[in-house]
Amino acid sequence: MTAGHVIDRRGHLKAMLAMAGLLLPASAVRALEVGMEEVEPQYGLIGQMVAKPGERAALAAALTEGTGHMPGNFLYLVGEDGANPDALWIVELWTDKAAHAASLALPEVQAAIAKGRPLIAGFGTRAEFKPAARTRA
Repeated sequence: MTAGHVIDRRGHLKAMLAMAGLLLPASAVRALEVGMEEVEPQYGLIGQMVAKPGERAALAAALTEGTGHMPGNFLYLVGEDGANPDALWIVELWTDKAAHAASLALPEVQAAIAKGRPLIAGFGTRAEFKPAARTRA
């Protein structure tokens, strides 16, 4: 692996917060910042999901149903891949890995997974990370 391909944890966290700023309402970004001031996230996940052709919007909608309140979650962001018209990127920040695992058992999350599963063609890159640093506004 070349130096250009090494995952820069600091850069990823900074990019996630910047992406949140672009995609979320200002009140949601402020709530995220306040929550992160009280407890630092200890687990992060970035993954690419590829929808069946023409199903990206439906998959994004399915993935975000029932995910509005997940204990221990700071950020659950679904974004469209700029280079692949069928791909999504999912960015998550959690208090810890156990909170992420527990979220998968929530009935609302199980329903979202069941609704999204038939729309998925495959998966791309996936990276787990521990947030190491971030800038504060």
